[in-house]
This record gives sequence, structure tokens and C-alpha cells, in this order.
Amino acid sequence: MIKQGTKNKVDTPLYLLLGTNLGNKKENLKVAIQLLEKDGLKPIKISSVYETEAWGKTDQPAFLNQVVYIKSALSTQEILRICQNIEKECGRVRVEQYGPRLLDIDILYFDDAIIVEPGLVIPHQQIQFRNFTLVPLVEIAPDFKHPVLNVSNLELLQQCKDTLKTKKLEA
Repeated sequence: MIKQGTKNKVDTPLYLLLGTNLGNKKENLKVAIQLLEKDGLKPIKISSVYETEAWGKTDQPAFLNQVVYIKSALSTQEILRICQNIEKECGRVRVEQYGPRLLDIDILYFDDAIIVEPGLVIPHQQIQFRNFTLVPLVEIAPDFKHPVLNVSNLELLQQCKDTLKTKKLEA
């Protein structure tokens, strides 16, 4: 099923991944959450913060990552626009794929929808390959099932072949 990014009549659960590896990383995540709230995307659950070596392009500083659970009546395109505006407001400049960044916000899931739209594919196509995504996701939604792969986040983490360590930071 391919859903379009039309306005929802009810609040739809969605999961966002926040990531940063430049500047004051903990502060970057805190500001991102504040800006999401300001734009009407109030987190219901927030994972711990995790530190992970860079994935994809390894010659850069380690990343801090966090997953945020939200419910929203906005469309996928509206949520994408908000996320990209927050990234830009926080100083994100898109130079290279997997390169260093002040802030990255990815839409992981939009309930159980499978969405293919210009510039947006949900569920995120890399979830099952990345510990830095799965570990915080499992912390707050272990039983949520990936709508394409039809297995839980916990099962995805158990099957993941990513060897990069994901370390939970103290609060």
C-alpha cells in the first residue's frame, strides 16, 4: 500500500531519528526537540541519547542519536518540511552523503504506512542496517513492527549485522 501525504483526520504515531556529530552535540539534540515542540510535534516518548561511531563515512567525529515518538495530524510532506526547516535553522548544510552534520532528522515510521513520495520513503530504507537507529528505537518501541519487513524493532536489532557499537550516555 502506498499512502499519499494527505492531511490525517486523527493523530498518527510517528518515529523520528535525531542525529548530530558537530558542535555541542547534546545541546543540538535538546534544541531539535524544543523546535519540534514549537512546530506542533510534541514528543510523547524520547529515548536516551546514544553515542555511535560514524556510519557510512567513518573519518569523522562520533554521532549522538536519539529517537522521538510523536503523534501528529500533519501529512508526511508537512512533517518532512518541518524537519528540514529545523535542520536548516540549526545550521545544517548538505554537502555530502553521510558527512558530518550539526543536525539530521529522519522520519523512520509513519504508523504502519508505506509511503513513496518525491523526496520521501517511509519506512526509512536503512532502519534494519543501523544499530544507531535500532538501539534507541528498541528502547521506546521494541514491539513495533516494520510494515514492510513485518518483524518487530527488537527482532530487527537481533538480526542486524552492523558492528558499530552504540553506547548509552548517562542522563
